Amino acid sequence: MAAEQSNSLLILISAPSGGGKTTLCEQLLATDPNIVRVITCTTRPPREGEQDGVDYYFLDVETFRRRVGAGDFLEHANVHGNLYGTLKSEVLSKLDLGKNVLLSVDVQGAAAIRERAETDLRLKQALVTVFITPPSMKTLEERLKTRGKDSPDVIDRRLGVAREEIAQWKFYDYLIPSTTIREDLRRMEAILIAEKMRQSRATSPLFD
Repeated sequence: MAAEQSNSLLILISAPSGGGKTTLCEQLLATDPNIVRVITCTTRPPREGEQDGVDYYFLDVETFRRRVGAGDFLEHANVHGNLYGTLKSEVLSKLDLGKNVLLSVDVQGAAAIRERAETDLRLKQALVTVFITPPSMKTLEERLKTRGKDSPDVIDRRLGVAREEIAQWKFYDYLIPSTTIREDLRRMEAILIAEKMRQSRATSPLFD
């Protein structure tokens, strides 16, 4: 078990909205039973059918802020007036079970986790960061329009934010220019295989 624990990965994926991050994460979870997602915390009310401890950990604002002050979160953010955060204990418990932990976060969350890992050897050893870019800004614009969720003004703002986020790619370990779902998954799987074989994660070979 110790060898498995030292070899487990914390897979952090970022992309601009519409960049293909959600689809890639869904494919990874569906095709590899050893990759698991983390249940995050939020202060927003549960939606119909959502269960505490399954979909999210639903916290009141006071409890959430107290846990922020205690340093319990790897990253946290205010999204449209609701607080969201990833608990360090949630990540470490799964790594210690030999699971590869998948985190889908924005560039601010990724920066916070990288900073936290600099002073936490366990996180630093496990962390692998990947940025997904759309084939082009035109393709990204078309994807956002096709979703039909946003007004033209909102799409323009999302594109502006996307340009700023894409500029952060150089702070990640890997860059995947998105093409097709199948090719994106193949590239991601190749990254994970390579990371598993890194000398820094390997156990000493034993020979008779």
